[in-house]
Amino acid sequence: MDLRFPDEAEAWRAEVRSFLAANLPADWRGLGALDRDEAEIFSNAWRRTLAEHRMIGVTWPVEYGGRGLTKLHQVVLAQEFALAGAPIYRIADTTNIKMLGNTLLAWGTEEQKARYMPGIVSGDATWVQGYSEPEAGSDLAGLKLRAERDGDDWVLNGQKIWTSRGMDGTGVFTLARTDPNASKHRGISFILCELPNPGIEVRPIRTLTGDDEFCEVFYTDARVPVANTIGPIDEGWKVANSLLGLERGEEAATNPIFFRAELDRIVQLARDVGRADDPVIRDRLAWCHTKVEIMRILGYRILTQVLRDGRIGPEASISKLYWSEYHQVATELAIDLLGAQAMVREGRKPFKHFRADEPGAANSTNSWIDVLLMNARSGTVYAGTSQVQRNIIAENILDLPKEPRLERP
Repeated sequence: MDLRFPDEAEAWRAEVRSFLAANLPADWRGLGALDRDEAEIFSNAWRRTLAEHRMIGVTWPVEYGGRGLTKLHQVVLAQEFALAGAPIYRIADTTNIKMLGNTLLAWGTEEQKARYMPGIVSGDATWVQGYSEPEAGSDLAGLKLRAERDGDDWVLNGQKIWTSRGMDGTGVFTLARTDPNASKHRGISFILCELPNPGIEVRPIRTLTGDDEFCEVFYTDARVPVANTIGPIDEGWKVANSLLGLERGEEAATNPIFFRAELDRIVQLARDVGRADDPVIRDRLAWCHTKVEIMRILGYRILTQVLRDGRIGPEASISKLYWSEYHQVATELAIDLLGAQAMVREGRKPFKHFRADEPGAANSTNSWIDVLLMNARSGTVYAGTSQVQRNIIAENILDLPKEPRLERP
């Protein structure tokens, strides 16, 4: 395995480092070192800086606000931002840029790109994901939200749930059933629903941690132009599948960095509570160390594929399955180290509700409780459950027989 990057990628790395040195505060210690209000303010200002310097969507064509670079350049950028502890996007930009922006470029018409891409790049638009439903989570193709055509409009009725940052959305890209008589994976369309809309209501969901990161969205005779359909009508399942593949991307390069930093925090926590010499704790820490190193090698394997093929294939499911199941074990260790102290909430809560806490975060009980309850526990569910990832690995990598699929008559 050749771990060296091509010369053009290293030249780009130097440019990214220069940008970070020139634009991050001189005393920068990572987003985790800021309290939540300060982190929110910094993230919004940083997002504007990224847009001004064309550090958003660097693989996109120049006419759509990008730089026309390769996926490898995006990986290098993500890697350097992770090492610097700098956010590569706002939290909501996971759906806004990585998912919808890339999907629009792949499936949108020229009119749709011209209308929506500028707002996505600038950050004036924030698109959130309308996929999961109360009875259609892992089995997403079982969605029931209906879109019936009425002239030039769709009329939508139904519900979505677990819409991340839905309260901040200026639009919801929605999967809706447009042909109820089609087979399960057909008759679905990918529709852009701009907000506010009198027929769409967004309600925050208060979680056990006291936050309202997630929302439920209700559609009641909501009218949306048919022209807002991305890709062919009734073939939204293809669009949705291509979008989900974009959610992995540079994570192969950045996850090992974030999880290594988190493990360093756990080691420090063991020292702080006087258990660094406990043989049982040392054994558990050693287990975590080996898993993070394996994660790093898995990342190199995926990056090698990017270099060779220019794309990320189903092997990304191995990485997703691996880190999400590792993370639950590692965060349980942190809580065990805190012991009875974990019953008292103190300190800063995490700014985001996925994967590790931000770089620079302190070993507070609030940090570890929320990382375990919100981030790690849900990690084997969001972005594709472990069961779904195992099916992808079995069918698309190991070439095992596919499970029988029941279609509607």
